[in-house]
Amino acid sequence: MSKQDAGYDYNRYRILLAEAVDETKRLELIELMIREKARDRLEAQRTSDRVAMTAATVSRILGPIAGSRRDSFKFD
Repeated sequence: MSKQDAGYDYNRYRILLAEAVDETKRLELIELMIREKARDRLEAQRTSDRVAMTAATVSRILGPIAGSRRDSFKFD
């Protein structure tokens, strides 16, 4: 993965890691990273759902058009 990946702030995590000098701060950092990973997965699922809904809508709209084009060809 490149450092330019959206949603992953390397500098922020690097700073938080440098500040995690005791057990409590390290555990907080781990919990934060776990929560943010969960958020990223939820966002990916929502994006996937939107793509599926768009594909279904396009299929529903173009379905009758594609069917009428097929019916217009006559093979004798």
